[in-house]
Amino acid sequence: MLLPAAPARKRVAVLLPRPFQGTFDYAVPNGLDPQPGDVVLVPLNRREEVGVVWDAPAGPSVADAKLKPVTAVLDTAPIPSALRRFIDWVAGYTLATPGEVLAMALRVNALQPETPAAGWRIADAAKGKPLTEARARVSALLAGGAPQTTTAIARGASVSAGVVRGMAQAGLLTPVALPARAPFATPDPTHPGPVLSGAQATASETLRGAVASRRFSVTLLDGVTGSGKTEVYLEAIAECMEQGRQALVLLPEIALSSQWLERFEARFGVAPAVWHSDLASRIRRITWRAVADGAAPVVVGARSALFLPFPDLGLVIVDEEHETAFKQEDGVVYHARDMAVVRARLAEAPAVLVSATPSLETLANVEAGRYRRMTLATRHGGATLPTVAAIDLRITPPERGRFLSPPLVTAVQDTLARGEQAMLFLNRRGYAPLTLCRACGHRMQCPNCTAWLVEHRARRVLTCHHCAHTEPIPPLCPHCSAENSLVPIGPGVERITEEVAAVFPDARRLVMASDTLPGPHAAAEAAHAIERREVDLIIGTQIVAKGWHFPHLTLVGVVDADLGLSGGDLRAAERTVQLLHQVAGRAGRAEAPGTVLLQTFSPEHPVMQALVGGDLQAFMTAEAEGRKPGHWPPYGRLAALIVSADTAQVADEVARDLGHAAPRAEGVLVLGPAPAPLAILRGRHRRRLLLKTRRDVAVQPLLRAWLDQVRVPGSARVDVDVDPVSFL
Repeated sequence: MLLPAAPARKRVAVLLPRPFQGTFDYAVPNGLDPQPGDVVLVPLNRREEVGVVWDAPAGPSVADAKLKPVTAVLDTAPIPSALRRFIDWVAGYTLATPGEVLAMALRVNALQPETPAAGWRIADAAKGKPLTEARARVSALLAGGAPQTTTAIARGASVSAGVVRGMAQAGLLTPVALPARAPFATPDPTHPGPVLSGAQATASETLRGAVASRRFSVTLLDGVTGSGKTEVYLEAIAECMEQGRQALVLLPEIALSSQWLERFEARFGVAPAVWHSDLASRIRRITWRAVADGAAPVVVGARSALFLPFPDLGLVIVDEEHETAFKQEDGVVYHARDMAVVRARLAEAPAVLVSATPSLETLANVEAGRYRRMTLATRHGGATLPTVAAIDLRITPPERGRFLSPPLVTAVQDTLARGEQAMLFLNRRGYAPLTLCRACGHRMQCPNCTAWLVEHRARRVLTCHHCAHTEPIPPLCPHCSAENSLVPIGPGVERITEEVAAVFPDARRLVMASDTLPGPHAAAEAAHAIERREVDLIIGTQIVAKGWHFPHLTLVGVVDADLGLSGGDLRAAERTVQLLHQVAGRAGRAEAPGTVLLQTFSPEHPVMQALVGGDLQAFMTAEAEGRKPGHWPPYGRLAALIVSADTAQVADEVARDLGHAAPRAEGVLVLGPAPAPLAILRGRHRRRLLLKTRRDVAVQPLLRAWLDQVRVPGSARVDVDVDPVSFL
């Protein structure tokens, strides 16, 4: 007699935040009922891992008897369906594994339960007992009231914390768990905000309508610097909150968001939740849980905020959408602007891309009818756009050994004499980008990278800005041993600051660079000092270009306007015009008119002509026409394969094999292999291959088939960058 077969064990597919190609099947023990999205604890080898029950059906490939059981379902909000689909989409697009993408969304420390705050109340045993004066004040404070923490009691009763602890030890106070407080105050969408101009009001009503429709759409909100784009999209956020949904705002430099946060608080009465890598782990844990629970209506964050577990995301805004800082270059390589559009589509929510200098990719989508465009053509409050002029350094060069030309020096002197503020911009950190020996010509180079060491004179060190290698400035040339022969070549902001101190000795100076503004608090203090007019002259790198509003700043001098135009970068001219236009936009944002002076050896260059003539649209149109015939982005597709290995020989061999296996088809071209511009980075040898296709060619299947043909040894790796921004 045949016995009936044992019923199959219920199983679930679990995705782990590890670089595995797919999910793992686990058995569901009695008493548990994990659903897709639930965060679970599961065994993996000899340890336990946190994972997420995934939507893929569990397969029968593993016998029931070999399945390990799910250990537990964790007490945390599930990963929403829209986020799970987003993780799968990002993995498929970037060729990363789903587990690597999940790791960006599943913050394990955020899953740890929050310990409830402990407080005290008066114990019954304390009633009627004689108390010292200090203890009596504590008793009076707590009598008939809610329990309080040790700190609150000490402050309210004007006693030390030791008095409170002593009463507890004596049995006069009873410990109690305090109710959890809301992690963030709720912004008030009806809080009175600034009065909008007619153009602003029209644009804000359009965005409000897009949010109220609860449908996916993409809108480019562009306009001149100072036109009030932020105030417009804050109204869209207000509509989102009125709809009971959550809003996400991405900024390229969250450390420089102090003025943005002040604008938000002025409009809504309270600050939003903030998300970036500099947050303490406890704040990150609280914020992650608040987002998952719907208790954070608005989040402003860096690109990683895209992977927060919003249960009902109703609006995604990408401010300064043209910024290359939105590109993640390490780990999972993705562009946050493009992924933000996907995130909004999967959430059935509108996306708003904001910029005074939109990227050519976004303009191409507007041209194709995929995105809507709204433009604010004038500055808010009657302010006028600055006058831009070029200083031809071939005609009026700086004095020998200096970098500020006479016309720029005179303009700064006149500006300071009027009691106004000036800014000098140079997108180069440190004192000098190169140090060489004047005796033998030896150049100080990083031992780990194909890069020159940058002198930081204030710290008396040479530093590599790629791998952070640092060494003291040597007294002798390491090559020829000549004494005092090492000389700095070219200027960085430290060298310009030194020159400014000599030329304008009475000016109060402030350097704004990532070296001097290490985080949000330092940036906020610098901004407030400028607003209080405690600073006369600002010397800054690219961080001064990102959205600052300094009403008394009327002159911007660009020390080296040609800096970004060198090299073979496809987007060099586009990036330079965007950066310099943004820097120029810091001038004259209030009543006093602004002036921008560009020091250049090429005033005839199209970038300089566009800035001086104020016709960025014509420049971008010409840039687009130059890319269309060759199918260069955004009218074609690019994907880079970056080979890295411990030795040049292995890197060359893997790159050669990839070159032999390169896809060959109509509309497909593979360039390389060739050494990367940074041929050695952090001690690893690098080679590049570039896949170029027509716009209608799907590159991911080509890349997968290509990579499957080549065996990569353990000492090498191949990184894939779909839609590369950097070509280093």
